[in-house]
Amino acid sequence: MTSDPRGGWSDGRYYLTNDMWNISGYSVTQTLYACAYNNWYVVADMNNDRGDGAVKTYPNVHAAFNKQAISSFRTISSAFAETSPHAGIYEDAYDIWISGVASSGATEVMIWTENWHQVPAGSVVGTVTFGGRTYKVWKNGSYIAFVADTNFTSGTLNLLEVFNWIIAEGWMPASSTLREIDYGAEIVSTNGTPATFTFTDFSVTTS
Repeated sequence: MTSDPRGGWSDGRYYLTNDMWNISGYSVTQTLYACAYNNWYVVADMNNDRGDGAVKTYPNVHAAFNKQAISSFRTISSAFAETSPHAGIYEDAYDIWISGVASSGATEVMIWTENWHQVPAGSVVGTVTFGGRTYKVWKNGSYIAFVADTNFTSGTLNLLEVFNWIIAEGWMPASSTLREIDYGAEIVSTNGTPATFTFTDFSVTTS
């Protein structure tokens, strides 16, 4: 258990983190409770009283990669399962970093699996279907978000298919490298009352 904004815990190849990265100037509390990398939850309390829609925290589990070339993989897939409170403003999403982590030259790829009153940065540039699910594609510079037309709370995603589609669109070079695959909840508001976000599956499989 941790309420530290930067608190976290390694479990094998995975890392769990409270990731309260943008709480300065806001009233936010959040506690991470973890039994394992695929069995954890957070209790968060924050609001959007300023009306700025700012994401304040991203509690997540992630797998790090050592700058491995995307072209070297034959498969990259990930499974997840979550239960969220249907209150406030948030989305449950993959946050994937290509060729760096929040640094110059990095591409941020998000896949929103459950959206609750949240809006991505940028604008809609198209639609695409992966694994039988249709997504709106939002883009803002090197930020790319795939927002599912229909929310889903568990499943397995073919991430390599997503990366190869982005490369084919010319939005990142074929020489791009994989740095980090995260899954969690980007939270803007819980309407000023404690809300629980629960995660009961996560894995990344590669070959």
